[in-house]
Amino acid sequence: MKIHGLNKTTLLDYPGHVAAAVFTGGCNFQCPFCHNRDLVLYPNTQPCIPEEDIFSFLKKRKGIVTGVCITGGEPTLQPDLKEFLAKIKEIGLQVKLDTNGYRPEIVKDIIADGLADYVAMDMKSCRTEYGKAAGRADIDVSKIEESVSILMEGRTEYEFRTTVVKELHTKEIMEEIGKWICGCKAYYLQSYEENENVICKGFHTCTKKELEEFKRIMETYVNHVEIRGV
Repeated sequence: MKIHGLNKTTLLDYPGHVAAAVFTGGCNFQCPFCHNRDLVLYPNTQPCIPEEDIFSFLKKRKGIVTGVCITGGEPTLQPDLKEFLAKIKEIGLQVKLDTNGYRPEIVKDIIADGLADYVAMDMKSCRTEYGKAAGRADIDVSKIEESVSILMEGRTEYEFRTTVVKELHTKEIMEEIGKWICGCKAYYLQSYEENENVICKGFHTCTKKELEEFKRIMETYVNHVEIRGV
């Protein structure tokens, strides 16, 4: 595993858990609003943390930390991800996987082997605008559709989430996302925040009123909808 970051304690990244967050490098998307530019575009320039250090820390903190969030970048690009997750499970900790869903075969395999207790999948946009939000003109939306279907089978706890950007998301787009994931367990609107590490600067945060309107739209299709970051 190419690990480029460790947040030793977080109360935000894994619902219901005091967790540690492990950051992997590299991504198959280049979302223009992504706030982990160097991790996504230049992972080889970032310091690496040995796996042994991660597991040593987790063993010492077991009892305080109850879960581990694997994020990135895009974790499913790591060839030894399953082995890494298995070692976390052996310690007795819960695992949350963050993913963009573009490698559905990996997501399916991890769930089938019981290696993720919770999966958070980004819904970048509606089908017709997905490539624009993901930073890929050649996007294969069928891969996203497959991951959505896998999660909605309900074999593990999951959520869908969208980082909402004023220039990229409209009421019409939110309607289409709602129809796409209709009946899912949980959906979160995450408010975009500009920082120095975004891939492309110049995007803006939606107002609280706009986010609340998007929330009302999504509640037509999803039972549990929340706004994060406001």
